[in-house]
Amino acid sequence: MGFDDSAHLSINRRDFLALSAGLITAMSLGGTLGTGISHATDTKFPEGRCGSEMEKRVLVTYASKYGSTGGVADAIGKELCSQGVAADVVLIKNAMNVGSYQGVVIGSAIYMGKWMSEATDFVKKNRDILSQVPVAYFLVCMTLSQPTEKKRAEALSYMDPILKAIPEIRPVGIGTFAGALDYNNLSFLNKTILKSKGTPEGDFRDWNAIRTWAREPVYANFVR
Repeated sequence: MGFDDSAHLSINRRDFLALSAGLITAMSLGGTLGTGISHATDTKFPEGRCGSEMEKRVLVTYASKYGSTGGVADAIGKELCSQGVAADVVLIKNAMNVGSYQGVVIGSAIYMGKWMSEATDFVKKNRDILSQVPVAYFLVCMTLSQPTEKKRAEALSYMDPILKAIPEIRPVGIGTFAGALDYNNLSFLNKTILKSKGTPEGDFRDWNAIRTWAREPVYANFVR
């Protein structure tokens, strides 16, 4: 399990006071700014290819900070392949030759209430190509660790900036998925903020929901 970079970080007065208290405690113990940063050794950013070269090929590309979103992208790619569509799962910084694909799935963790900047930049850079093929978006966020209708609406609203900025790309689907959070992967600062918010630790990814979304509407639209 890895930290889902999708934890929604923002600092209000309560967070600032908690953060300040944590920093004072750390410094009183002889720490310095940056002490306490710890990253798990099992963090992975999956990339791979599946399916025949003769089949329609789809790019599944994602932006991730600690690997949790990569697990979602990997599951989407494997599900597409099981349905007869070849897929390349690639970190967004490594995505190339976008025009060679017959469909593109683009995902990102939610960080500071929005997609990571590299995901947004990817869409803007490739907007002409992406407007000519089926495209699906997805996000991964800890907001959905409590999957209420209110939380789902909040998660979906995180996509508004990208939809408004690039209206010529009309996604065939927008997936909203819960993420995973491992406090051991966080910096001291982020850990303090998230604990003050009561953000739960654990892996909340619903693999059945992820695979179902990869079939409908993604697969159904990509094979037309």
